[in-house]
Amino acid sequence: MIRQTALLGLLLAANLNATPILAAEADSGCAAKRQVIEKKIEAARQNGNAHELDGLQRALGNVAANCDDDTLHSERLASVEQARQEVEEREMDLREAIGKGDQEKIAKRQAKLAEARAELQQAEAEARVDQ
Repeated sequence: MIRQTALLGLLLAANLNATPILAAEADSGCAAKRQVIEKKIEAARQNGNAHELDGLQRALGNVAANCDDDTLHSERLASVEQARQEVEEREMDLREAIGKGDQEKIAKRQAKLAEARAELQQAEAEARVDQ
C-alpha cells in the first residue's frame, strides 16, 4: 500500500511538472516546441552547462529544419491513440489480476494503470495545444 501511494505520488508529480509548460505556452505546434527549447537553452546558458547547451542547440536546429505543424499534430494524435490502447490493456490486466485474487499483482496492475492514465492525460494535453 505504501509503495502504491509513493508511486502514485511520483506519477502525479511527474505529470504536474510537465503540465505548466504546456499551459504557459501561447503558441502551438512547432512554435511551442521552439519556445520550450529556447527557454531550456537560456537556462543552460545561465547554469554554464555547455554539454546540455550543445544538445539543445542541435534540437532547436532540428525543429527549425524538420518540424511541420500538420505532421506534429498527426504524431500527437497517434500518441493519444497509442496511450488509449495502453490504458485499455492495463485495465484488462487489472481485471485479470482481480479475477485471480492475487493482491500483489492487483497492486502492481493498479500502479501500471495509473501510470498509463497519466501518460494518456499528458498526450491529450499535448494534442490540445495544437488546437
